[in-house]
Amino acid sequence: MTKLAMLVVLLALAACAPVRVRETPAALAAQQAREAQLAPLAHWTLAAHIGVSNGRDGGSGDLSWEQNGDAFHFTVRAPVTGKTWTLSGDAGRVVLEGVDPQPDVDSDAQRLLHDRLGWDVPLADLRAWVRGLRAAGSGASMQFDAQNLPAVIEQDGWRVEYRDWFTDRDPAMPRKVFASHGDARVRLVIENWGDG
Repeated sequence: MTKLAMLVVLLALAACAPVRVRETPAALAAQQAREAQLAPLAHWTLAAHIGVSNGRDGGSGDLSWEQNGDAFHFTVRAPVTGKTWTLSGDAGRVVLEGVDPQPDVDSDAQRLLHDRLGWDVPLADLRAWVRGLRAAGSGASMQFDAQNLPAVIEQDGWRVEYRDWFTDRDPAMPRKVFASHGDARVRLVIENWGDG
C-alpha cells in the first residue's frame, strides 16, 4: 500500500511539472518578439523576495530594483535583522551602502557584491534574465514551456530556470526566476513589476 501511495504522489508531481521543449522555430520566433518588445524598455521596476547562497553562506531579503538605462538602484531589506543595504550605480561606478560604516565604491557591481557580501550575482546578465531575455554579448541555449515562454536559459555558465510567469501581462513577465552556477544560487520570487 505504501508503494502504491508513493507512486500516486510521484505521478501527481510529474503531472504538475511544466512541460519543457527544446528550441523550436515557433518558440524562437516568440522569444525574438518578446526581446524586440522588452529589450528597448530602459526604465522598469520590480519588487521581489531574493535568496542568494554560495554553498556555504547565504542571505535573503526583500528586494526593490529600479532600472533606468544603465543606471540601477537596489534596496535589500533583511526581514529577520531589519538591516537594509543599497547598491546603486551605472556602467562605470557602483556604490554599496549599509554594509560597512562608510560606502564601498567600485567600478564593477558583481565584484563589489562578491567582495563585501560573498554573493556571486552576475548583475549585468541578471538584468536581462530577470525579464526572461537572453543577455547580450554571448550565445545562449533555451528551453521553452507549452506557451512558448522561456523555461530555461543557459548562458555564460549559468542555468536560469523560470518556474512561474505573470501571464496576465502583455508580454508575460517572470514570477519565479532561479539561477545557478556551481554552488552559486540566486532565487527571485517577484511580487510585482512596474513600467517606466
